[in-house]
Amino acid sequence: MAHQTILEFPTPGRGTRDITGEVARFVAQSGVQTGIAHVFVQHTSCSLTITENADPDVRRDLETIIARLAPDGDRAYRHDTEGPDDMAAHGRTMLTDTGLSVPIGAGRLLLGTWQGIYLWEHRTAPHRRKVVVTILG
Repeated sequence: MAHQTILEFPTPGRGTRDITGEVARFVAQSGVQTGIAHVFVQHTSCSLTITENADPDVRRDLETIIARLAPDGDRAYRHDTEGPDDMAAHGRTMLTDTGLSVPIGAGRLLLGTWQGIYLWEHRTAPHRRKVVVTILG
């Protein structure tokens, strides 16, 4: 059986937002006891990641790493239609991921103790992002 919803999240601009609770609530509502939760973001300038949820320094350090790999305003970029962070945001998305899967067991997400699901905004301005959650089980 499959269940699907689209969740919307405002972002304040570049950075991470913990969406674990919203995804977990949909899993619980689905009634699926054993299966897979697939989470997919419908945008090309933000991504999803599973990372540590205990120490916010981890997410700040990940931002530092990704900024080194895809810096804003690089003069080599041709695509800058929406500003100096435009192409960098697309590159950051390609380096991370737009979809992820989490197993479901006993009716809940089987994340590790220190894991959380994060929406990672790569643009500097606020946006509203749509995340599709599909439960199979």
